[in-house]
Formats: sequence, C-alpha cells, structure tokens
Amino acid sequence: MTRLPAYSLFAAVINAAGLPIYIYAPKLYVDNYGVTLAALGTMLFALRMFDVIQDPVLGWISERLGKWRPLAVAFAGVVLAVSMIGLFAVEPPIAPLYWFGLTLLGLFSAFSFLTINFYAQGIAKVGDDPKGHVKLAAWRETGALLGICVAAVAPTLLMGYDFDAFTAFAWGFAAATVAAIIWMWPEWTSRVQTEPTPIKAIWSDSQARRLLLLALVNATPLAVSSTLFLFYVESALGGVGWEGALLVLFFLAAALSSPMWSKLASRYGEKPVLLSAMILAVISFGYTYTLGTGDVIPFAIVCVLSGATIGADLTLLPALFAKRMSVIAPNGGQGFGLWSLVSKFTLAFAAVVLLPLLEGAGFQSGNPSQPQEAVVTLVALYALVPSVLKLVAIALLVATKLED
Repeated sequence: MTRLPAYSLFAAVINAAGLPIYIYAPKLYVDNYGVTLAALGTMLFALRMFDVIQDPVLGWISERLGKWRPLAVAFAGVVLAVSMIGLFAVEPPIAPLYWFGLTLLGLFSAFSFLTINFYAQGIAKVGDDPKGHVKLAAWRETGALLGICVAAVAPTLLMGYDFDAFTAFAWGFAAATVAAIIWMWPEWTSRVQTEPTPIKAIWSDSQARRLLLLALVNATPLAVSSTLFLFYVESALGGVGWEGALLVLFFLAAALSSPMWSKLASRYGEKPVLLSAMILAVISFGYTYTLGTGDVIPFAIVCVLSGATIGADLTLLPALFAKRMSVIAPNGGQGFGLWSLVSKFTLAFAAVVLLPLLEGAGFQSGNPSQPQEAVVTLVALYALVPSVLKLVAIALLVATKLED
C-alpha cells in the first residue's frame, strides 16, 4: 500500500467533524444563545431521521460518480468547512435553534458523503488482501482518533486568548480540510470501478446485518458519554477547567491504542480482542458510577482505560465490515451508507433521549449548584446506560460467528 498517511489525514478531518460537534455545539448554543436542551435534542434527532433517507441515497450516488468522484469529494469538503465556520464562527443571523439546524444539516450531509466515499475507497485500495483491511484500518482509525482528539481539545486550549476560541477552531478546521482534500486527490482518481451493488443484496446478507446491529449497540455508549461528557465533568465531578485535559487523555488513549489492537487482532483474531476490549469498557463505566465531586484523578484513569477500548471499537469493527463488503459489495458505497447511518443514529438516540431527561430532572448547564436529583440523573445516564449497552453488545458479539 502507498500513501497511507493521506488516509490518516483525511480520516482526521472528517472525524473531527463528528463526535466533537456533540461535545461542544449543544453546550455552546445553550450557554451563549439560550437554546434549551430539549429543543437541541429534538433538532438533532430530526436531523438524524433525515439521514435515514439521505445516507442510502448518498451511497447510491457514490457508486455512480465514476470520473467525477474527485470533484464531488472536493465540493463536499467545501460544504463541510463552510458549515463548520457557520456553526462556530458566525453569529446566528436567524433564530439560533434554526441556524444550529441549518449548519448541522450541511455539516452532517457532507460528513456522510465523505465518509461513505472514504470507506468505499478503502475497499478498492485493499482489494482481496484480507489482512490489508486491518492494516488500512489501523492507519485510518488512528488518524480518525487523532483528529477527534485535536478537535475535542482545541477549543478548550484556545480559550483565554484575545480571539474567540471557536472561531479560530472553525477556520483551522477549514484549512485542514483543504489540505486533506489535496493530499487525498490521487486516491480518488485511482479508484477501481465495479458494478453498483443493490442495497437489498447487502441487507439480505446475514453477517452484514449482524455487524450493523453490533455496530449500532456497541457505538451507543460512546455517543452517550460524548453527549454528556462536559456536563458530567462540570457538574458531577466539579472539575471545571479539567475538561480539555480529560478529553485529551480519552481520545489520545484511543488513538495510541489503535495500532496495538490491530496487531493483537492479527495475532489472536478480531473477536476475542473485541470481547476483551468490551469487558474492559464495562469495568471502566461501572467504576465511574462510584465517583463523586473531586474525583478528577480517578476519572482521568477511567478516561485512559475507556479511551483505549474505543480504539478497539473504531479500528476492528469497520475493518470487519469492510472485509465483508469486499466479498458481497466491492463498490462499497451502499454498504457504508448503511454504516454511516448506524453510526450517526447512535448520536441521535443520545441527544433525543438524554438531553430532555436531564432537563426534566432540573439540570441547568452552567449552574454551580445543581439540584441533587439532576446530579444523580446525570451520573446514572453517564455511567450506567453505557454499561448496560456494552453488556448487550458483548452478548451480540458472542452470538456472532465472525469466522463464517
């Protein structure tokens, strides 16, 4: 394989526009523009429901782009960058809730299109080499996790200067997007062309369905912890000022562990390695439930351990799905349209269920003296919900014969 670093940078950019948005955007619009948690949760869920229709359509389009793929990807990259600038660097010219929805619509649409094409390109890049999917995944997901790490901590690190932190972050992201598009350009032009695969053929494959279901359940804990992270550190731990450092520990542990999980999977197989990581995740989330105000250092240890387990999830599961797609749908567009939809639906679930629950318990972002009921609810949602979901994911993985 050549130009693998280009895959890392491109993965870093598109993933920087994923999870970090759920970490910062809701809190920013609540604190600065007075939008309610319930309204934001409803808007995020509505956008995700739109993806139910949009993502398979984008996958269908992706498989039929042909020689226009590089230009289509470049255009989507521009939409991604402009939407990020609008979300974080522009004072809402209309009602903040609707501006939030409009900019996120552009951001999520571009994110979906780029992700679908990017993962489908990986299938064409690797071809019939079964070990190649894990090797490419190690580069790709390490880059993705580093991108998440930088995007998650950058706004916090930039605060305190003479410029607006989120404005600087948005323009820096736009510059990185341009660089990633240019570096990745030759890869799109060398894409192997195959006949488009009907989405019905993918969905009728039992192993593909099992992997999609496993991805849905297994990714939801990360969506929950990402959505509630800032609220948890601020109000449950009393760790105001520690948010950036803790985010770095979490995502850096995920990024640095990715090559390790890849090597372990090559030696022992994906399934036992994934199971080990999931069990460690349950232990980490369960221990979090015992923490209270002032337990920042113990939570930092939890961030390292749970972050490492995310490295396994984000490296091995996409590699397994890509390996299956190389057999049943070599073009990959429709398959990763479904994969993108599953990944984003978990974030929608977290937003539409958890944020209104918090608000109903009396939680108010930025309030230094939260009601006891609100803190208890926050801790339960942050620690117990992911633990239960991970146990379900473990049961699903045990029942799934990946070796078939």
